[in-house]
Amino acid sequence: MITANDVLQALYSVKDPEIPTISVVDMGIITDVAVNADGVVVTMTPTFVGCPAIDVMRADVQSAVEGMGVANVTVNVTFDVPWTTNRLTEAGKQALLKHGLAPPQPYDLELELTVLDHMACPYCGSTNTELKSPFGPTLCRSLHYCHVCLQAFEGFKPV
Repeated sequence: MITANDVLQALYSVKDPEIPTISVVDMGIITDVAVNADGVVVTMTPTFVGCPAIDVMRADVQSAVEGMGVANVTVNVTFDVPWTTNRLTEAGKQALLKHGLAPPQPYDLELELTVLDHMACPYCGSTNTELKSPFGPTLCRSLHYCHVCLQAFEGFKPV
């Protein structure tokens, strides 16, 4: 009998289509896994309502669970509880670094734009950095410059 934990472990193989170094589990996108007599129901909350990767992630999650021999798989997408960067696991933050993105800092309740001012450089770790633009190539990223290693980099915005 397959358990919810078995399904969750299989979902570590499903990568975020935009950041292929991080799994949807470590990204905090998978919010529930239920196994019952009828099959498996996976619930996911994408990072943004307009995320262009929702359909790809849904199909990849379904494929991964079907690959376990489960015939009836339902993947629900919900925004009932909004995704936040606080859902990132420590392994997920390391995966962002591997991709060259500065991971976001955890925050409580209110978020100030100043949190972007001195993001740690993903290349050298220095916080002697400068925010160049809060608007990066995607909604979840900002642009920065490191004054120590002289690298431009993207930061993953806390949301």
